[in-house]
Amino acid sequence: MNIPDFALMMLVAMAIDLAIGWPAPLFRRIGHPVIWIGALIAGLDRRLPRRRLAGALAAMLVIGLAGGTAAVLQAALPDGWPGIVIGGLLAWPLVAMRSLHDHVAAVARPLAAGDLAGARRAVSMIVGRDPEALDAAGVARAALESLAENTSDGVVAPIFWGAVLGLPGIAAYKAINTLDSMIGHRTPRHEAFGWASARIDDLVNLIPARLSGLIFALVSRAPLAAIRCMARDAGHHRSPNAGWPEAAMAGALHLRLSGPRVYGDRIAQEPWVNEGAPDPDAADMRRALALYARAMGVVALLLALVGLLR
Repeated sequence: MNIPDFALMMLVAMAIDLAIGWPAPLFRRIGHPVIWIGALIAGLDRRLPRRRLAGALAAMLVIGLAGGTAAVLQAALPDGWPGIVIGGLLAWPLVAMRSLHDHVAAVARPLAAGDLAGARRAVSMIVGRDPEALDAAGVARAALESLAENTSDGVVAPIFWGAVLGLPGIAAYKAINTLDSMIGHRTPRHEAFGWASARIDDLVNLIPARLSGLIFALVSRAPLAAIRCMARDAGHHRSPNAGWPEAAMAGALHLRLSGPRVYGDRIAQEPWVNEGAPDPDAADMRRALALYARAMGVVALLLALVGLLR
């Protein structure tokens, strides 16, 4: 199989995810591949010493196991369209396109109805900050920041690496991203142990993050504003990658995002993205979801164009 085949495989995965997501009965029966990866990471986290070398070895083990298993499966695929369709079916659980939309929409609905408590409960499912400290604008900002960042590392990045390397690419990427989300934090427990996972995640997201920002800008009604905001503010973000899609969304929708936020008993004094623009509200969340939908359409179109080269 080659890159055009891999691109079509990812297009099949997107189509299945759009149609049915990851059904609850299936989740109850077998869980989810990311949960399986997370269980392995948690076990290594409990058993290994809190040192950089141990963390690097744990990361290599998890990535190698995920990518290696996917490579074996890919090698067994038949040629032609049967292999593309089966490969897309295997990649489907690792494309979280519909889930991301649904989680953000679940915040927008109660916020639009004036149910701040319900919106806080919904946003607590997708962000790590204390939802009780958020007003309506804070809830909307948190949800839109999650939408922007997860468009990159939850959808575009796995599809990108899947289109480049096939099943091993998407599986290895999801292992890397799960490692970063679980142990890649700068906490006393994971400062050393998660160092390698965080650095690897930064590296593999360099291209997808910037591609996500560019796609947001191109499908927006204010592409130049989005590009200017990326050029000005993306580099000020705490993450070397998340600032690109976040700044693009802020500029495209003329909103301010990021800024100070509360994590437990700690206040993080983050700089504003697109400072001076108004705070988002529920109507802006609907505009952001429409922007996201158009961006996913462009991703699908790019995959189809690459697939035509086969």
